[in-house]
Amino acid sequence: MAANAIDQTRRMLSLVTYLRERPGAHVADVARAFGITEDELISDLDVLPMCGTSFRGGDLLDIDTDGDRIWWHNPDDVAAPLRLAADEATALLVAARAVATLPGLRESDRDALVRATAKLEAAAGEAAGASSRLSVTFESEGGVFAEVDRAISERRRLWVRYYSPARDELTEREVDPIRLFAVGHTYMEAWCRLSEARRTFRLDRVVEIRLLDEHAAPPELELRDLSEGLVQPSADDPEVVVEVGPGGRWVAEYYPHDRADELPDGGLRITLRTPDPASLRRLALRLGSDGRIVAPRELADSAREAATAALAAYEGV
Repeated sequence: MAANAIDQTRRMLSLVTYLRERPGAHVADVARAFGITEDELISDLDVLPMCGTSFRGGDLLDIDTDGDRIWWHNPDDVAAPLRLAADEATALLVAARAVATLPGLRESDRDALVRATAKLEAAAGEAAGASSRLSVTFESEGGVFAEVDRAISERRRLWVRYYSPARDELTEREVDPIRLFAVGHTYMEAWCRLSEARRTFRLDRVVEIRLLDEHAAPPELELRDLSEGLVQPSADDPEVVVEVGPGGRWVAEYYPHDRADELPDGGLRITLRTPDPASLRRLALRLGSDGRIVAPRELADSAREAATAALAAYEGV
């Protein structure tokens, strides 16, 4: 099972110290020391080069691996005491104070965050002043995130009431959480006991959530590679053809598709695949006069009926 976000952050912070003291360490030895698989370690190593001592991209960790050994090429360059600009100190302090208010955060983590924030305030000096005039509050997604993170950490089942925009309905279900991840929005991947299948839930669509006493036991599943995005259609999924005008060309940028052919008016004829063609009715309504579903015929007809009903509702207001 994938580690939760807090555990992974702890591990990666420890990994930096570990690698600094062991130049050229073997991948297998490091993975064994941290109790993770070599693939999980490589995944961490893919993230570390995007970390460093400056938000502006300078002084990043120059860490790479040839698959056997791990090399850190600039440990001395990033070892100097951290110096924060006013905007950097403000961003860190505001974010730290906001995270410390998250419901469901483990008290040990909250205490550690409060102590770190106090040290950062002292180090920032006058630069910390602006942060006291700013605040961030989390809406429902923050509380949901904390509950999911706790459920993953304690391996407990969750009860959720979830809104599905494709069907415009609320469902209640019990799920065994697998991992949290972000692709534009924050999502929970879980084994759904209602459908007996792996499902992905967008946290801002969770209307209500409750931590259960039952032990979470999702089946052993291979985690999906999300580097190509959340939606990755299969060749076996139904084919849908959408024609869009010049104002709807953005569809080809946001929806994975098999092909996009130019039309004489500057629009596109887009062929794509989706496991749930009915969900594209919302796309058709959003496009309005800038696009239409061409095939399959039954989907085109239902989209047209939905548009007609929507117009009728407006006329009745």
